[in-house]
Amino acid sequence: MMQKTEKIWFNGQFVPWEEANVHVLTHTLHYGLGVFEGIRCYKCSDGASAVFRLEEHVARLFDSAQIACLDIPFTRQEIFEAILNTIRVNNLEKGYIRPMAFLGTGAMGLFPGDNPVNLIIAVWPWGAYLGDEALDKGVAVKTSSFTRHHVNCMMTKAKINGNYVNSILAKREALNDGYDEALMLDNEGYCAEATGENIFCIKNSVLKTPPLDSVLPGITRDCLMTMARDMDYQVLEQRFTRDELYVADEAFFCGTAAELTPVREVDRRTIGAGEAGPVTKLLQQEFFSVVCGDNLKYAGWLTQV
Repeated sequence: MMQKTEKIWFNGQFVPWEEANVHVLTHTLHYGLGVFEGIRCYKCSDGASAVFRLEEHVARLFDSAQIACLDIPFTRQEIFEAILNTIRVNNLEKGYIRPMAFLGTGAMGLFPGDNPVNLIIAVWPWGAYLGDEALDKGVAVKTSSFTRHHVNCMMTKAKINGNYVNSILAKREALNDGYDEALMLDNEGYCAEATGENIFCIKNSVLKTPPLDSVLPGITRDCLMTMARDMDYQVLEQRFTRDELYVADEAFFCGTAAELTPVREVDRRTIGAGEAGPVTKLLQQEFFSVVCGDNLKYAGWLTQV
């Protein structure tokens, strides 16, 4: 269950959690046209709290709104500051941040007309998305029967609310079949991403991740590519197939919620040794050193609360 916090930022005002409500005819509730972000705040080793890649997340929120033709009635700087203030107001040391822009009431039907664009920012404590054990032992993955969105079917570079119905169906299917997560293929049968995470596979110490054709440009993905290259690993943005993944030495998912989660098996095939491999462990270790403020090389990725 979600752990409630005290206040939610709603169109520029802080309101009690229980009072942050909308009408049942809110346009986005019916048709799914809204945009959102997932951001994490970490408690650093020095006791301070910091938000990871806040500027990039705010930029992607506005990019998503541009793609979805939503005119957010606040500036990027206002949302940047509002996120920090929401963390402060709720005395949150670490946790998850969810800004969302959505269409309110007014016109009903597929054309929203002049319905107002609302914006909320909620924060709450949230641990490992795929489970605490998953960070150590990895997850079991099923290739989904549901195909990832095609680039001319949905806008794949935007975090649009309605896009995630595709993910929900795939996630339910995987969990009902006894797996932890689903791997989704693109419309040509190549590995794309998971229901809410990007994917990497590793063979002979070379990292591969699908190019940004039909996948979301993950901010954690970008960080890990930068870190891996700085550690002298070869990183390729290159398509790969399921059978290439089956014989990989290592594989992992990454994302704001999932952070860096090893993949131990796919479709009942054990990946590598069936646990986090050496490259995955090293990247995971370095990633957490960055978000905890221990790696000053990437100090610019953290915004102090």
